[in-house]
Formats: sequence, C-alpha cells, structure tokens
Amino acid sequence: MNERISRLVDLIRWPLAVVLAAGLLSLVAWRACHIVEEGRNAGHELARGVGEMAERFKSGRITTTFVAAIPRLEPGGPLLELAAFEATETFTRTDERAVLFDLIRLGKTVAEIRAPVTYRYHLRLSDPWHLDVRGAVCLVRAPRIRATLPPAIHTDRMEKRSERGWLRFNVEEQMAVLERSITPTLVERAADRETLDFVRETCRRRVAEFVRGWLLREDQWSADRFTAVTVVFEDESGADLADRSPTLIREP
Repeated sequence: MNERISRLVDLIRWPLAVVLAAGLLSLVAWRACHIVEEGRNAGHELARGVGEMAERFKSGRITTTFVAAIPRLEPGGPLLELAAFEATETFTRTDERAVLFDLIRLGKTVAEIRAPVTYRYHLRLSDPWHLDVRGAVCLVRAPRIRATLPPAIHTDRMEKRSERGWLRFNVEEQMAVLERSITPTLVERAADRETLDFVRETCRRRVAEFVRGWLLREDQWSADRFTAVTVVFEDESGADLADRSPTLIREP
C-alpha cells in the first residue's frame, strides 16, 4: 500500500510543480502589468498636474493665481510691511510781540522740541495687484505705498528747550501748543512725496522678495521658469513695465 502511494506521488509531483510554477509566473506577470499601468496613470496625472500648474502661471492668469494665495483677514485686510527708518525731528514755535506800532519790543518766546521718530511704510495686500509674464520675468504692478500712521515718537528721548523774552510770560503755553502740533505735522511729513521717494527703492525690493517667496512656494523660481521679478507701484508712471530693469534676479 505504501509503495502504491509512493508511486502515485512520484507521478503527480512534476505536473503539480509545473502547474504551481505557471501560476506563480502568471501572478508575477499580472502584478508587473498592474504596476506598469499604475505608473502610466501616475505619469498622466503628474503631467496633467504640471500642465495645469504651468497654465496658472501664464500671462493673463498669473494675477488670479497670485491673488488667490493672499490670506484673507478682516477688517482692513492683511498688510505687507515694506520699510522703516528713524530720524530726529526738530519742532520750533516762536511768538514775538511789540507795542506802540512795533516801536517797543516785548521780546519773543521760543519753544523747541527734539525727538527721534520712527516712520513705517506698508501696502495693503487686499488692494488691486496686476502680474504679467514676459519670458522668464514676472512683472508686478503693486498697490501704492502707504505710511503707517501716526509715526512713532520716542518720548523717552524727547528734549525740550525754551527761551522767554524780558516781558514775556507765556512759554508754557507756547510749549503746549507746540506739543499738540507734533503729531499732525509728522502725519503730513510721513505721507509727502519726498519721504515716500526716500523709501521707495527699499519698498520695491521688499515687494520683489515677497513675490519671489510666493514663486518659490509654487516651485516656479528656477532656471527653467521664473528668474527675475520687476516691480512698479500703482502711483508710478513712465516707461512700460517690461522695459524697466529687474528689481530682483535669481542667482545662478
């Protein structure tokens, strides 16, 4: 009986091995085909994703892509800090009096205040932007520069000086009037054209760095994509934006 079972096992051993090997080869081939198909589908998805990304950064669509990435904060929207500088400002008020048709001088009162002042500048990210593409250059027309008001007066370093004429007794009054005029004067000074032009190039560079940061996050700042950013502000006029020198250039 055992000999019969042994012969039966010998008869079916090799056919069974062939069947198992064929099944294993079929499973391996099926899995390989499945992996290839998955890779092909992934490649199609990747190519489609890259194509969609490239489309979002073309002329005519890049502004929408950029604005969509700006965070929405209320009220007033987010601000982009651009520049700051400190200057020592001097404020003087003089009051001179005379009587008898100016024949008799009563002297004059002089009040003077010196104080360090910090001026800061920003733009509103919620204001209109316009981005365009010219080759590998991202052209940016940014919102106008705004002064952060009121400027910060460093009262801990403030210095006061006064002079009083021989018949004048209103120096305290003149000093109080001068103190009240400081903030309105600084607000006007911070927003005047001369002060804005003083910080304009620093602000331009800051905006270019901000846009470059966005391009980096979107994987668009590279040798085969964007390599430069050119920035102008809303209140600037003159040559075509594309004719201006780049504000920021990618280093090799």
